[in-house]
This record gives sequence, structure tokens and C-alpha cells, in this order.
Amino acid sequence: MNTYPIRINKFISETGICSRREADQWIEQGRISINDMTATLGSKVNEGDIVSLDDLPLGSKPKPIYIALNKPVGITCTTETHIRGNIVDFVGHKERIFPIGRLDKDSEGLILLTNDGDIVNEILRVENAHEKEYIVTVDRLVTDTFLKSMATGVRLMDQVTKRCKVSRIDTTTFRIILTQGLNRQIRRMCAAFDYKVRHLQRVRIMHIELGDLKKGKWRNLTEQEVKQFGVLNATAK
Repeated sequence: MNTYPIRINKFISETGICSRREADQWIEQGRISINDMTATLGSKVNEGDIVSLDDLPLGSKPKPIYIALNKPVGITCTTETHIRGNIVDFVGHKERIFPIGRLDKDSEGLILLTNDGDIVNEILRVENAHEKEYIVTVDRLVTDTFLKSMATGVRLMDQVTKRCKVSRIDTTTFRIILTQGLNRQIRRMCAAFDYKVRHLQRVRIMHIELGDLKKGKWRNLTEQEVKQFGVLNATAK
């Protein structure tokens, strides 16, 4: 149960309509109001206040949903339903859900979706350094030098990637475990050494494994999997 007053972006995310990050964008765009007064990023909601998006009142917090999807290539991780091949329409869940983070359109594998804004922050918060594991196939021989260079950090324009775990699977395939999530990070890291990614699959996010989940299918996370996120949310326990 919430203790009022509550920050406006937290209140919005807990209705299940979006993440806190998206809520901040709506607030900045002037689309959110509290009791018919336009909200700001610093606004707080008191018990009994009416919070609206585009003049339409937001409902109360729904039952939390947490699912794992084996995303195929070609699906875009966006809630914008006007974009063809968006992940929300692909999943077709009866409740409003949104993806936690991203997985490139031309990549496949594990991605989580939810209606719980708090769990999004827990997973994506940079300082938490949560592991994400990938299997990557490239266009030529994976050498020891390449693996070592990938593991120790790669300069991408104005920054160097964090150290990561990298190991060879076969002559052209390797496993990489990251604790950061720069845009198209693995592809850009490989390109820095003149390697081109042929196939990229995410197989793990923290303790959630892709396992034998078939491509294009999704499943609900187990109660134990949700508890392991450590989110202080009584409804998620």
C-alpha cells in the first residue's frame, strides 16, 4: 500500500500504464494533470487526488503481471502501436504491459514485459549492474585476442565499455555477459574489431533464463522468479 503523498511518476507507473521514465516524458509534455492542474516533474499525489493523462483519469493499480518472451527477429520493443511489428501487439496480452528495456529489432531472445513500473527501475538501474547473457555468432574466426579485447573494454566513440565476461563456444560463436546496456552495444563492440554479427540471442536476464521457451512464445514468471528481483512490493511477493 502506498504512503501518501507519492511522487507523480511513481503513481503513474504503478497504474501499469508505463514505466517511470515514460511517465516523466508525459509530464514534461504537459499531458499529466492532478485535479485538473498540469503536473510537473516535482509534483506529488495525495490520497483522493484525480490524476489524468490527456484529461482521461488513470485507474487504480492493477494486479502485477510479469512475463518472459522469446522475441523473434523483426519485432520492435516499443509500446507505440502505430509501429508495425511492435512488441505489445505481438504478445497480444489482454492487459496493458510494456517491455523492460530493449532488444534490437534484428536480435532475438529473452525480454521481460510487465505492468509494474517499480520492477523496471530495479532491473534497469545502472548502478545495480545486473547481468545479461548473450550468444553471438560473427562472420569470421573468433580469436583469443578478440575475446580478450572484448572482455577488457572497447572504446565506442566517447566512452569505453565496462569489463565483461566473454568465452568461446566454437570457431565463430562466443558467449558474452554484460552489466550495462548501451544502444546496440554488442554489435558496436564487434564492429570496432571489424567483426560483423550474424546472429545475436539473449539467453538470460539476471536469474531469468530463456531455457527451452520456443521462439515467439511467452510465459508468466514464477512466484519465486518475481521474489528474486527483491522489489519492495507486497503484491509481487
